[in-house]
Amino acid sequence: MKFYAVVAASPTSWDSHKIAERIEQRILNSNPVMEAFGNACTLRNNNSSRFGKFIQLQLNRAQQMTGAAVQTYLLEKTRVACQASSERNFHIFYQICKGASADERLQWHLPEGAAFSWLPNPERTLEEDCFEVTREAMLHLGIDTPTQNNVFKVLAGLLHLGNIRFADSEDEAQPCQLMDDAKCSVRTSASLLLLLEDPLLETLQIRTIRAGRQQQVFRKPCSRAECDTRRDCLAKLVYARLFDWLVSVINSSICADPSSWSTFIGLLDVYGFESFPHNSLEQLCINYANEKLQQHFVAHYLRAQQEEYAVEGLEWSFVNYQDNQACLDLIEGSPLSICSLINEECRLNRPSSAAQLQTRIASSLAGSPCLGHNKLSREPSFIVVHYAGPVQYHTAGLVEKNKDPIPPELTSLLQQSQDPLVKVLFPTDPEEKSQEEQGQSRAPVLTVVSKFKASLEQLLQVLHSTTPHYIRCIKPNGQGQAQTFLREEVLSQLEACGLVETIHISAAGFPIRVSHRNFVERYELLRRLCPRTSPGPHSPSPDEGRSEWSPHTEEATLQPLLRDILHTLPALTRAAATPGDPAEAMPAPVHCGRTKVFMTDSTLELLERARAQVLEQCARCIQGSWRRHRHRKQERQRRAAVLIQAAVRSWLTRKHIQRLHRAAMVIQYTWQRWRIRMACLASKELDGVEEKHLSQAPHSPGSFPLPQVQTRLLGAIIRLWPLGLVLANAAVGIRGFQRKLVVWACLQLPVGSPSSYTIWTAQQEQAGVMSIRALPQGSIRFHCRKSPLRYADICPEPSPYSVTGFNQILLERHSLGHM
Repeated sequence: MKFYAVVAASPTSWDSHKIAERIEQRILNSNPVMEAFGNACTLRNNNSSRFGKFIQLQLNRAQQMTGAAVQTYLLEKTRVACQASSERNFHIFYQICKGASADERLQWHLPEGAAFSWLPNPERTLEEDCFEVTREAMLHLGIDTPTQNNVFKVLAGLLHLGNIRFADSEDEAQPCQLMDDAKCSVRTSASLLLLLEDPLLETLQIRTIRAGRQQQVFRKPCSRAECDTRRDCLAKLVYARLFDWLVSVINSSICADPSSWSTFIGLLDVYGFESFPHNSLEQLCINYANEKLQQHFVAHYLRAQQEEYAVEGLEWSFVNYQDNQACLDLIEGSPLSICSLINEECRLNRPSSAAQLQTRIASSLAGSPCLGHNKLSREPSFIVVHYAGPVQYHTAGLVEKNKDPIPPELTSLLQQSQDPLVKVLFPTDPEEKSQEEQGQSRAPVLTVVSKFKASLEQLLQVLHSTTPHYIRCIKPNGQGQAQTFLREEVLSQLEACGLVETIHISAAGFPIRVSHRNFVERYELLRRLCPRTSPGPHSPSPDEGRSEWSPHTEEATLQPLLRDILHTLPALTRAAATPGDPAEAMPAPVHCGRTKVFMTDSTLELLERARAQVLEQCARCIQGSWRRHRHRKQERQRRAAVLIQAAVRSWLTRKHIQRLHRAAMVIQYTWQRWRIRMACLASKELDGVEEKHLSQAPHSPGSFPLPQVQTRLLGAIIRLWPLGLVLANAAVGIRGFQRKLVVWACLQLPVGSPSSYTIWTAQQEQAGVMSIRALPQGSIRFHCRKSPLRYADICPEPSPYSVTGFNQILLERHSLGHM
């Protein structure tokens, strides 16, 4: 409705825009009010509409919205006084009990925690129990605050009316007495409705009968059941009149003059298909309306299908589909039907019997295929097989609800009320009063079924004169949870909406319709399955002619592609057929229209399966190429990594060897230089000792020159000085013969008789030197950078038994002769 209001508003005229905005706001504000007074919580829906609603958006010749009108159908007013188990009354009763202020509770006599028999399950809290939203919407519709308080006061009076209970009377001539706890309820209800307490109680207890031509008045006390029925009738009558008054107020605020509009957009919101454990007249009327709307939908859908086939050049007619005309004949047919039999029972002046009505329906309509009977049911009932499934209706109370009797004394009582709203709801009609006084014959009262049937026929006439569009609402679960779909509940709703029947009808023809372009774009891959035909030099390609597009050039371009794709169907059918099944080897049914391709579901599955195979082949080819490319790339990367690693390792090895070579060269160079230096020093020392010895030594008879021995000692010192250094630092415990062997080994003296040469002893110190070399002056310390000797930079401590000079021959203090 908001979208229609915005589109219908004129962008040039500010006045028309304001009118459309005002009408839109009032229509949207009517929803909370009508939902509060007409919706209730049922077994399957927390906000179920208990009435039908048709909103008419009125447009002028310039397609601007000028007004609107609301029409309602069959309010379930019996819910005011009777609610099924686990269900609730209308929302408005819970709203005033939960949302009233403290002053309003005192004014309406609704204390906290008060119990009402017509207010079951008050502990449940729904989002629809929002009293402030309803009051604000009523205020926008033009219902001021005093009038609202008056409406809520009347509703509170109905709640207290429901607490009136009667006791069985022992004497039929005496009226039934009130229960002890009901006297306060009578007083409170009378004060809220501004009625006198005694007339109210008398009207509920005593029935007035007019008989004879003189219209004599008889007063008969009612039984307990009749008293309860009259009490319920009073509450239903007041609530129904109040609901109709609200609809009239809404229409008076949004309806435009009939001469100011020419066309309209209708929005129909009706009750859905219902099947409860206990179904009565209300469910029969609701399901009857759904049957009529389903027939209208099927006729419209079939007509649209036939028109589309004719436009596309296909010859096809639906033959086999399930029509619900048999069910409609059972409900409304003539001369005998369920409705006619119920109406006839109402016209007969005899008490109604549920078992008798069941027997009559079963015997009169036994030939109908849509009528059934539950033999296991304890209560009288009959079954009607609707398009959405079978529903069992109980015959108890059908006739009474269809009569909907309103005792005239109840109406007279309400007309005597001092409440301004009740006076508006029940105005005094002087013509009707004069007719009753004169005893003139009254017109026959229309039954509920007759009135509902007439209003439904009027609605269907409006629907047949328009272009309908359908919106199906599906409730996924009963808990109101997101992303939760209950299979059974969704399937039952699909059946109740008639979508299953629609699918059956669509499956009888060609339910799949795809435009030529979309068909080619999706299934052009199938051309790979057939051998390629070389295109002619003048054959148009799909990409040609797009700059100058036209429908004829596009069709000319797509026709060759369509033929190629459709030529693959026989091969696909034969490939998909199982051996030995000739039925599946038949070609798939498909028709190519002027702008669309028509096919069945089996054909679509065949094309999709073939397309999936082609895509799988392409995917495998792509995967193989990608794997090969990735393997080659990895192999190249591996070889490159190996080359890089080998080059790095060779470079590192070469650098390491170069460092080792340089270090060895440094060591060799230093060693050679140090060795040469030591040799030179030793040579110089030996040269100085020889000269001094030759010049100072006396010639004794026991001594003789030793040129060979000196030469050999000099060579030994030069060659074997490292070994001498080691022996000099050896353990001090080497004595005697062992030490002599060491000295001989160091000097490489010839092993022979010691008489062949002479060594100076300690007694000859004064005559010569005790060593062939001069004693060094102090210790010698080497300072060589990076010396190869481990302790080259360490100065040994002097010891009286150790050698103090590096270049001193390792000999004992005593001469070798004394050893």
